[in-house]
Amino acid sequence: MAFVASLSHASSLQLSSSLYGDALSSTSSSSTLLTGAPLTSLSSSLSGKKPCFEKQFVVFSKKISGLEEAIRIRRERELQTSTTSRRRPPLMRRRVSPRLPVPDHIPKPPYLSSKLLPELSSEYQIHDIEGIARMRAACELAARVLDYAGTLVRPSVTTNEIDRAVHQMIIDAGAYPSPLGYGGFPKSVCTSVNECMCHGIPDSRQLQDGDIINIDVTVYLNGYHGDTSKTFLCGNVSDGMKRLVKVTEECLQRGIAVCKDGALFRKIGKRISEHAEKFGYGVVERFVGHGVGTVFHSEPIIIIIAMTSRVAWLKVKHLPLNQFLPWEALNV
Repeated sequence: MAFVASLSHASSLQLSSSLYGDALSSTSSSSTLLTGAPLTSLSSSLSGKKPCFEKQFVVFSKKISGLEEAIRIRRERELQTSTTSRRRPPLMRRRVSPRLPVPDHIPKPPYLSSKLLPELSSEYQIHDIEGIARMRAACELAARVLDYAGTLVRPSVTTNEIDRAVHQMIIDAGAYPSPLGYGGFPKSVCTSVNECMCHGIPDSRQLQDGDIINIDVTVYLNGYHGDTSKTFLCGNVSDGMKRLVKVTEECLQRGIAVCKDGALFRKIGKRISEHAEKFGYGVVERFVGHGVGTVFHSEPIIIIIAMTSRVAWLKVKHLPLNQFLPWEALNV
């Protein structure tokens, strides 16, 4: 406990009491006014003479218990944090259901013969007129599937339900879901929620109000892969998360704007990084952009230049350089 004391002469006791009156009335019941016994001067006591003066002291004390102080501090902290967004619990791996079947008549990509992650192809895929037409058809289908998957995003829906719906739509169109079986990946779509960087595996976790989810759809149609992804908002999303998604989409558009005949690949990453840094974000060094076509992942490699400012991370289109990392977290 803490004590605060004040001394006064007996002759001014009445004045002292009146001065402390306001303080006493404003303190808790643990505050007390203590009046001590008279004090005589040491010299008078030794000589046996009647003391020429007497002193009386007044002690004003306020007791503050440790529990009361702890409660006060806790209340202050609660008031300070009540207006800020609370940290969401980290993602936990839930139950992953068995992979879904694909009809035999649907053509399948060659990498299904092995569970090993295929090496990044060093061949640049330059398409002829027919190849471009097939690429366009594959990409259009992937875009339609992605838009449909986005309509399923709402609280209480599981990522496994999204995977099942995506899988059915792809095979109904006569295409193969490219992620299924790629390097042993067990699902037909990648669903990356909140801090999951990329390649999240759909499971039994229900989406929560305030989540963000990146859905990565790739289809294999007529021998060509169409690859696309987008981040969707689930319910009432915080302003900070909305800002992250908005800036990320702006980075994508600025990267696309660089693409033209004769443009340098490095300018794509440079434009993305510059825009991200402007808003205090950083980019993921480990993942890169890639070519797509008859091969799922190939040259050219689009490197996103790393920034020193790392307030948050961007969910961008990416490819692992050496391994699949479905649950790698960055704690946004």
